[in-house]
Amino acid sequence: MGKTGSWRVFRPVVDRLKCVKCLRCWVFCPEGVVRREEDGTVSIDYEYCKGCGICAAECKVKAITLVREEGDGGK
Repeated sequence: MGKTGSWRVFRPVVDRLKCVKCLRCWVFCPEGVVRREEDGTVSIDYEYCKGCGICAAECKVKAITLVREEGDGGK
């Protein structure tokens, strides 16, 4: 229930090499789909991510980019 990832057009992708673990993406995500891993890096729960792009916009080091979905989500 509440899974929204199937209709997303873009998905955020985290570059773990660029990520400075500031957690701005986690703070600003309106859906709470950014997860903090044990090593401090972040991951995205794509089953619930709507692809709004706020996380990418708030990332000061540009470690998050939006990638167009392929298949049904990209139509």
